[in-house]
Amino acid sequence: MIHKFSDVHPTARIGDQVQIGPFTSIAADVEIGEGTWIGPNVTIMNGARIGAHCNIYPGAVISAVPQDLKFDGEHTTVEIGDRTTIRECVTINRGTKAYGKTTLGKDCLVMAYVHIAHDCIIGNRVILVNSVALAGHVEVGDWSIISGLSAVHQFVKIADHVMVGGGAMVRKDVPPFVKGAREPMSYVGINSIGLRRRGFKSEKIREIQNIYRTLFQKGLNNTQAVRLIEAEMEATTERDEILQFIKNSKRGIMKGYFSN
Repeated sequence: MIHKFSDVHPTARIGDQVQIGPFTSIAADVEIGEGTWIGPNVTIMNGARIGAHCNIYPGAVISAVPQDLKFDGEHTTVEIGDRTTIRECVTINRGTKAYGKTTLGKDCLVMAYVHIAHDCIIGNRVILVNSVALAGHVEVGDWSIISGLSAVHQFVKIADHVMVGGGAMVRKDVPPFVKGAREPMSYVGINSIGLRRRGFKSEKIREIQNIYRTLFQKGLNNTQAVRLIEAEMEATTERDEILQFIKNSKRGIMKGYFSN
């Protein structure tokens, strides 16, 4: 299952039924889980830890050293979960001593020309659309979608169940369950279609909408809005997840809704 024109180091740990195409290079310190398909002209460098039943398309470069001048050759990794698909010409850099690894979860789809920089933490079932660029230390939560040609500033956190519109410049943290778009990127509603697809009931979606109306559409600053939500809205898992994200945000969250 390993093409004769590939270059696989003899100490690389390759699982059962892995397919490796021609002109692909796999370094010594690499682990690849069973049933993974790796197309032609892929480069997998030291530190790659790739799960089972993944698909990696031509031109991808996995676990190159970070594009970070502070990197000093320390041993770090890229960890990719099971059943994740990495399309053409994606680049994923390994971590630095800050986190020690870059992680990409299970069941993700990373489309062509995406760049994932050092120390990023990407959750499960995430979709990164064509030509998305994530700077170092970015975090993306489960089930989130970042649309094509978007760029995410270093250290930004994007929570679970978020939809980021195409071409967005993401400079601030994005709280759970919302859609963000425009320039500067702003709240444009909750991700109701995505939430319904994932089994959220109508009453739960209305609860989330009411929380964000208070946060973004009543003319309050974030501190005032959080206090009002805590005082007037019943404590639920979703309410507390939203409030905790806002309280923990170091960069501050994206702007609220505006009409112009």
